[in-house]
Amino acid sequence: MAENMHLFWGSGSAPCWRVMIALEEKKLQGYKQTLLSFEKNEHKSPAVLALNPRGQLPTFNHGDIIVNESYAACFYLESQFKSQGTKLIPDGPAEQALMYQRMFEGLTFCDKLYAVIYYEWFVPEGERHDSAMKRNREALTTELKLWEGYLQKAGPHLAGASFSLADVTVFPIVGNLFRFGLSAERYPKLAEYYALLKDRPSIRASWPPHWLENPKGEDTLKDV
Repeated sequence: MAENMHLFWGSGSAPCWRVMIALEEKKLQGYKQTLLSFEKNEHKSPAVLALNPRGQLPTFNHGDIIVNESYAACFYLESQFKSQGTKLIPDGPAEQALMYQRMFEGLTFCDKLYAVIYYEWFVPEGERHDSAMKRNREALTTELKLWEGYLQKAGPHLAGASFSLADVTVFPIVGNLFRFGLSAERYPKLAEYYALLKDRPSIRASWPPHWLENPKGEDTLKDV
């Protein structure tokens, strides 16, 4: 099974990380993988473009089946390997609805985070404005408060008691928050959630290698 899978990925990328967590949770270790550098533009290589014309990571195939969008890949893995590893979609309608809701809110969360931590990467120097960065930081602050509230009500996981696809898809965002210096004192529920999951075997096994090499991280979010 896993030997017919190939993942092209980049270290620290939340979309890549969520697919790797899903693979671990479904007991699909042993898949082929190629670590690429965003800085060197390796995600635009012919090997990637042959499978993913957008030239984005992750790029994932299972034999002749290509599933590049990270959420789609997570759903695919849970659907195809339902009886293997961790059950990632709860049976109860209320828990299932909450899981889907938090999963797709995670896309907005990721966008607001990336707008702050990768502002200089995304926006050419001549088009950058302090006012835009201020708005981006304010939008992220509002988003963080929402997730603090969600964890206050649900917990300990995003869709209740059990680890689910909501955690698979959103934890990499939370991991990036604390990698970039988010205050645990200011956001205690997110900090508790991060502490709960950071040593889960699937997450530890797929931890971004450059974070292991340089554990210190950044301080971009220390004042958010």
